[in-house]
Amino acid sequence: MKAISCREIIKSFGEPPLVILKSLSFDIEYGEFVGVTGRSGSGKSTLLYSVSGLDKINSGTVHISGKDVHSMGEKETHEFRNRKFGFVFQFHYLLPEISALENILMPARKIREEKNRRKKAVEFMEEFEISHCRNKLPSQMSGGEMQRTAIARSLIMEPEFLFADEPTGNLDTENGEKVMNILKRVNTSYGTTILMVTHEPDFAAMASRQIHLIDGTIDYDSSGRKK
Repeated sequence: MKAISCREIIKSFGEPPLVILKSLSFDIEYGEFVGVTGRSGSGKSTLLYSVSGLDKINSGTVHISGKDVHSMGEKETHEFRNRKFGFVFQFHYLLPEISALENILMPARKIREEKNRRKKAVEFMEEFEISHCRNKLPSQMSGGEMQRTAIARSLIMEPEFLFADEPTGNLDTENGEKVMNILKRVNTSYGTTILMVTHEPDFAAMASRQIHLIDGTIDYDSSGRKK
């Protein structure tokens, strides 16, 4: 069984429909780190949202750990996503009124596992070099510190899958490299399967595999499949 298996994904917006993803098919193995690249408007983020189930697709199938993510009921989808997925976006989306540590623990609080995950949250803060931000509000932190906090939050439930949409998009080169090194460590140390969208060729090259999109189709897949 593949970690992620996508078949003939079609996604369009509007009326008349503008087709963004055009019958995309590919598989991702457990433990792979896949970077999705392409020009603005090529469908990169739409692909990530469609695979993770954040966006509904028009047709096709997406199976993650053997489950069809687009045929589940709302409750099952929510539970599956909370247990198995982590998300990192270009903007950190931290809650402004609570500390960095509390932000990291927020996913655990939602399912009443905050106490059990507190030690792990502190370990992540040490690993990601943000221990000094433990009691700081987001407004008291730098952009890089906030993004590393957001990554720790995405990992607090130890997800099997991490979906990252331009995780370095708002950072300078130094902080971008720090974030990428964290993602590489998460992939190698924890075996987390990562699907990452990026417009940065150097950062995409840090992934173990690249999928390049042109106008909603797969132009190149470094796993060996030329589309």
